[in-house]
Amino acid sequence: MNWVWLAFAITAEVIATTALKASDGLTRMPFVFAAICCVALSFALLGLALRTIPMGVAYAVWAGAGIASITTIGAVGFGQWPDPLTYLGIGFVLVGVVILYTLADTPV
Repeated sequence: MNWVWLAFAITAEVIATTALKASDGLTRMPFVFAAICCVALSFALLGLALRTIPMGVAYAVWAGAGIASITTIGAVGFGQWPDPLTYLGIGFVLVGVVILYTLADTPV
């Protein structure tokens, strides 16, 4: 169940970041409010996930999935297409997450 909490935490964080972008520099208050609520929800859910998932692994998965998701949303939804080096960097992050998950000394 803790991996489900982590997945929901990632989803809430991605929604929060997207709402923050949609807030147009914090000028559109409904999006600001949505971002604040989703950030709080994301951290609460991350806290639940940390009951059994090792902190480094949970945070790496949370951050890596968030980076990949937000980059995709930025490209498709906001026309912010990354350059090839950005894709390479995201690939390194995702490879790092896989290494942490599969080779971690702490049982998951």
